[in-house]
Amino acid sequence: MQLPAHILAQAVATDATRPALTYYDDTPGGAGERIEISRAVLRTWVAKAANALQEGMDVAPGSVVLVDLPAPHWRLAYWALAVWSVGATLTVDTHEGADVLVTTDPDSELADDCDEVVAVALAGLARSFGSELRSGVMDEAAELASYADDFTAWDECAADDTALVTGGERVSYADLLSDLPELPTGARSLVTGTDPGHFVRQVLQVLASDGSAVLVRGAAPADGDSRMVAERVDHRAGVPAGQVGPDR
Repeated sequence: MQLPAHILAQAVATDATRPALTYYDDTPGGAGERIEISRAVLRTWVAKAANALQEGMDVAPGSVVLVDLPAPHWRLAYWALAVWSVGATLTVDTHEGADVLVTTDPDSELADDCDEVVAVALAGLARSFGSELRSGVMDEAAELASYADDFTAWDECAADDTALVTGGERVSYADLLSDLPELPTGARSLVTGTDPGHFVRQVLQVLASDGSAVLVRGAAPADGDSRMVAERVDHRAGVPAGQVGPDR
């Protein structure tokens, strides 16, 4: 079994400069952003988030981190990889209790049930959350940069530990890449699905297959979309039924 951290490390070792994720915000009223993140830069984001979880919030194997961020989004991708780097359980089911909540809504009722809360501003150039936060809430945009660019886990998870809780189902670390549609090696994959549990597994699969992903949040691009042609997309990642189109 290859742990997610090992998969990311191997992707960086193979070609650190290759894009890992290219993100388009096509949501109505959205920022219209295009953000490209290389494998090396993704590793840095993951390391900083993992250090914040491990050093700042005492997250370890057995801890549960609820990441309540939209899919497909590059910030959801690196927070998921950070949780798995620590060896903890990532949940995307909002009804599940958690030790840490990573969210765009730090004042929600959900936040009241979590021991630690991280407030995330989705905009790529955000330097603060943008509004006053209550005491004890981490402002990711303002604080994450202070954490180290390299990460070493203090403890390692076991293969049968729960890596992901999604749709009421528990997925072990050993099964994170099981039962996914086949992905061609080195593919430039278009990812548009809004199921966060499926999305984070797709990102891991893309990295494991020496590929890269183009994430489009909003309506799925039509065949022959000029931007997708320019991005050299040569594969469309499968999505669960009912999860194509507008963001959740």
